[in-house]
Amino acid sequence: MGSMRTYSSSALLSCLIAILQLNFMLAQLETHIIHMDLSAMPKAFSSHHSWYAAIVSNSIGRGEQVSDTSTSSTSSSHLYSYSHAANGFSARLSPDELKAIQNSPGFVSSFRDVHVTIDTTHTPEFLHLNSIPEGAWAKSNYGKGMIIGVVDTGIWPESDSFKDDGMPLIPSRWKGKCVKGTSFDSSMCNRKLIGARYFNKGILSNTLNLTISMNSARDIEGHGTHTSSIAAGNYVRNASYFGYGEGTARGMAPLAHVAIYKAIWDNDAFASDVLAAIDQAIEDGVDVISLSLGLGRFTLDEDPIAIASFAAMEKGVFFATSAGNKGAAYGSLDKGIPWLLAVGASSMDRELNGIATLDNGDQVIGLSMYPGSSSLEQLPLVFRNQCYLHELHNVRDKIVICKDIDTVLDVQIDRVGNASAAGGIFITNRTYLELYLQLPSYPAIFVTPKDGELMLNYVNSSSNPRATLEFKKTRIGTKPAPLVAAYSSRGPSHSCASVLKPDVMAPGTLILASWTQAIPVVLIKSRPLFSKFNIISGTSMACPHAAGLAALLKSVHPNWSPAAIRSAMMTTADNIDNTNNPIKDSGSRYNVATPLAMGAGQINPNKALDPGLVYDANAEDYVKLLCAMRFTKKQIQIITRSSIWNCSNPSGDLNYPSFIAYFNANHSSPNARVVQEFQRTVTNVGNARSTYKATITPIDGFQVTVMPETLAFDEKYQKLSYKLSIEGPRMMKQVVAHGSLAWNEIGGKYVVRSPIVTTRLSLVD
Repeated sequence: MGSMRTYSSSALLSCLIAILQLNFMLAQLETHIIHMDLSAMPKAFSSHHSWYAAIVSNSIGRGEQVSDTSTSSTSSSHLYSYSHAANGFSARLSPDELKAIQNSPGFVSSFRDVHVTIDTTHTPEFLHLNSIPEGAWAKSNYGKGMIIGVVDTGIWPESDSFKDDGMPLIPSRWKGKCVKGTSFDSSMCNRKLIGARYFNKGILSNTLNLTISMNSARDIEGHGTHTSSIAAGNYVRNASYFGYGEGTARGMAPLAHVAIYKAIWDNDAFASDVLAAIDQAIEDGVDVISLSLGLGRFTLDEDPIAIASFAAMEKGVFFATSAGNKGAAYGSLDKGIPWLLAVGASSMDRELNGIATLDNGDQVIGLSMYPGSSSLEQLPLVFRNQCYLHELHNVRDKIVICKDIDTVLDVQIDRVGNASAAGGIFITNRTYLELYLQLPSYPAIFVTPKDGELMLNYVNSSSNPRATLEFKKTRIGTKPAPLVAAYSSRGPSHSCASVLKPDVMAPGTLILASWTQAIPVVLIKSRPLFSKFNIISGTSMACPHAAGLAALLKSVHPNWSPAAIRSAMMTTADNIDNTNNPIKDSGSRYNVATPLAMGAGQINPNKALDPGLVYDANAEDYVKLLCAMRFTKKQIQIITRSSIWNCSNPSGDLNYPSFIAYFNANHSSPNARVVQEFQRTVTNVGNARSTYKATITPIDGFQVTVMPETLAFDEKYQKLSYKLSIEGPRMMKQVVAHGSLAWNEIGGKYVVRSPIVTTRLSLVD
């Protein structure tokens, strides 16, 4: 018996040691994206898929410190092989296995997998999309035949926005499919929703013990359904958010097809899954990719989105992405990728309102999205200063006025609700107010300090102040609009500071679009409310507006390059609001917006379809830029997936429809004048015989000149070049200054405008 106990103890100890060793090895495992030189693939392999699989298999047990091959084998995982978005694969590897792969023939580089973050009834009218014969919708046949690929949280296929009433047949070139999964099968696709796939090997490998409840393309978060319907949703009458924003919902390209690629799970995602989704979208044959996601700050050769979008560009696929929601600080924009479109967010001329009617007859219109069905009638109105806890006694069944001074507004909202007040009126001038509108679970409105003063004067002068609150009001035509959204990320970009970003802006604030039925849109006193439509804000909402416009443009101009389409959007964008004044920036105290906030301006679909001139660029032009940025041959190979490029002719002067010049030299004579020059080439896509004259909007303290001052075209598609020079001090006094160059067609309709920025901001961190 004693020997048996000794044996059992010894066996138990061995088992524990083995478990500890296994846990140690599992803790060392990380997911990596491996870039390979496809030209180095041995002839023995029939495909790159089998080559990559063999590399992973051969790496198992080859590390110097790996002693148990079988254990290593169970811990290794080959996740994806990439065919288009990158040359390479992703795998979950131990440090020794990674080292073995790095020593394999054809290895180029490796990067650890990284987290990815998630960055309309009225927007078509606000952007002047309508059914007139000369309009963008009519000319493009509403995007008929175009395919928009959306990489996001999936889709709610039962949404009315994805019904195929009136939709054309699926293009014969389409190679995608609807992949079966949890609560999703191929019957849920149709002529509108023509593809649905999902990708989660990366998040599963990076997140131990993760259980995915909806293992399919079905959207249980809402974000993907929202963005997809903005880009290409079908017509839905009587759409609203509990009565707010009521009207006919439809996407920017209502007759375009949608393909969804789910790569975000429970608001979490990894680059390996996103890269696989983009890779598949290119393979399937999409025309446009809409990506409302952010990766953080990376150099171009380490940025999976930069690498994937370069591949898309080479295939002629237009790539739009959100600029990010990091706010009004200069340099907050991470997406400086020069071969895609970075889209900032703006407001519309629509307000969602609640109305406070005071007993003296005065009315105050505030912002509100309270979805409840009842109004508050003739209730006592009390002012409780900043609504600290000690100020909220005896407020039950009363309407409480709070002043947002140095408090946290969301905390203030919670306090009023917890005090059992009947309703709340919050006096605030916050620029991010749109992000607070859905927070109150009780009747509430938000008013300006000016309107708040009127209300406080009434409260202080009345012996029995009372008010009525009404909701579900919508105002159209509010001014000024658009405004740059305060949350929208600003340039310059750290990854490519020589290219002005963002490129354009599009509606992103309080956008009504389709939503999942898997989760409530709001809670009213702990009671969940569901809606087929939701109203949310972000550059995530702006991006699909631009992607939908790209589909319209590509429908009319199928042979245009992604650069030409981007140019058309930029040079026709509006920099004037609906008061005929320069667009203002809500994140900069409503000062005039700079191109670092709004890019070239607000997209204008009708003008973009017929821009007159375009600034074109191809892969070679971008490589010349990379060379000028001193990327190595290896780094360029990672980005381009090719070893054919060389840096014999570098050029930092990319043929881009905007200009940014840095006057920040630390010099003993900071006021000494220097000149920066830019070379550009435009292609005539307007009238065959036409002449354009340059007009400069000046920049204070700088001399901007153009040579030649006129461009005379003899035929369509003719190319002509010009040089723009900016003379200014080595170290400028202002942080940012801006102007523009416009080529005006003499005796014609075209105005081809490009923003110009001068700045003393640093190029790098």
